[in-house]
Amino acid sequence: MPQLSATPIIRVRGLVSRFGAQVVHDGLDMDVQANEIFGIVGGSGTGKSVLLRTILGLRVPDGGSVELHGKDVQQLAAADRTALVQSYGVTFQNGALISSLTVAQNIQLPLREYFPASEKTLNELAELNLALVGLTPDAGPKYPSQLSGGMIKRAALARALSLEPKLLFLDEPTAGLDPISAAAFDELLLYLHSQLRLTVVMITHDLDTLFRTCSRVGVIVDGRMITDTLDGMLQNQNPWIHEYFHGQRARAAGVPAAGTPAAAKDSRG
Repeated sequence: MPQLSATPIIRVRGLVSRFGAQVVHDGLDMDVQANEIFGIVGGSGTGKSVLLRTILGLRVPDGGSVELHGKDVQQLAAADRTALVQSYGVTFQNGALISSLTVAQNIQLPLREYFPASEKTLNELAELNLALVGLTPDAGPKYPSQLSGGMIKRAALARALSLEPKLLFLDEPTAGLDPISAAAFDELLLYLHSQLRLTVVMITHDLDTLFRTCSRVGVIVDGRMITDTLDGMLQNQNPWIHEYFHGQRARAAGVPAAGTPAAAKDSRG
């Protein structure tokens, strides 16, 4: 597990998010350290996606602060904000590929915006990114509608990595995938995390993915976040956390019982 440092890559303090009279986050704190895979969990309506959008600067918080790389997201000048956007990659739950563009053209979008280059160079970079996520060159000319669910997830990941970021945000990366495809995506994520030294923040409901890939987990409960290792979460007696990690679905996924070291910890190395 990464050593906790004085300056986290992501630092959220006292976050408040309101929608009319509804308070979604009420003083939420969150730290993400360099080179860890941090999982975000919570029930429906707890504001997981709202938290992600706020961290990315796409939503102004109603209270509190968000810092990336030690800089307040809401206080950045335009040039600094552009540099910040280039420092991270994002994938969304359904891939969010543009249907009218080929896979290669989707991957090239961030490159065209920030690093103008020749068509030859753009095509070569798209092919390199396809290979990075385990897709063959013949996927490049295809349109998203011609891809399987697993291929769409990988193509979206290739686009997110096109600017060579060190920080990666994943929103439900294995949602909708069959168990074999989901397991393959987990292995790909671990490989990329190791080879590219990525810091990963991942929203997921997939217990297998949590236990296979995550260093620590943050659970949103009652508007705040409880953060711990997976072993720590297994001991937590908060009713929602206990039900999530020890309920029927957890038992079906083979989650260790309370008091038993998480077997997945060793498998992560």
